[in-house]
Amino acid sequence: MKMRLEDRVSNWIREKVQEAGAEGVVVGLSGGVDSSVVACLAKMAMKDKVLGLIMPCYNESLDEHYAGLMAKKLSMRTEQIVLDPIYDRFLEILPSAEKLALANLKPRLRMTTLYYFANDLNYLVAGTGNKSEILIGYFTKYGDGGCDILPLGDLLKTQVRELAVSLGIPEEIIKRKPSAGLWKEQTDEGEIGLSYSDLDRIILAIESGKTDSLPPRMVARVKEL
Repeated sequence: MKMRLEDRVSNWIREKVQEAGAEGVVVGLSGGVDSSVVACLAKMAMKDKVLGLIMPCYNESLDEHYAGLMAKKLSMRTEQIVLDPIYDRFLEILPSAEKLALANLKPRLRMTTLYYFANDLNYLVAGTGNKSEILIGYFTKYGDGGCDILPLGDLLKTQVRELAVSLGIPEEIIKRKPSAGLWKEQTDEGEIGLSYSDLDRIILAIESGKTDSLPPRMVARVKEL
């Protein structure tokens, strides 16, 4: 009998924790589908040896709402660390910079916070990036890209959404517009210039070498990312 995807990934998480001589997993809860899926898989793998961190940093209040909703659904131990004052302090002591440099401070502060708790508890940091984002480099270096394990690293965004349905993650989380929360009304698809469904379709076509039926402009866009 074929093992379910969620069982394979949760087993993989458990194996990686054991191989590292660690005791559990810490995951950042953003209120989005990726972090919700990782939290669910980590909980399956490590039971009570999972810590969820909610780390608001001038982001939408709905992010905290859905992060809390997911933590409650999983009966997951959580800590909320408000990073606004730390972010403000950085802006006070650093020279002025472009929008992206300022925005990328947020995921880098979250990464530092995740590792603070991970080091203290002897846990691994579980990243929430997926294959779609990794292949096009859509992550913040030493920010959300900084982690010990990537449970979704072999899954495209559309596959993550399918897994979320299988795991019973609330529909309102699955249907939220993906956003890194870098600035007001920022969305992943707006920055990428493609919907995730189109991106994944093109990635699969490129991997199989069958791109003839796709618009050349869209294929070129993905290749240049």
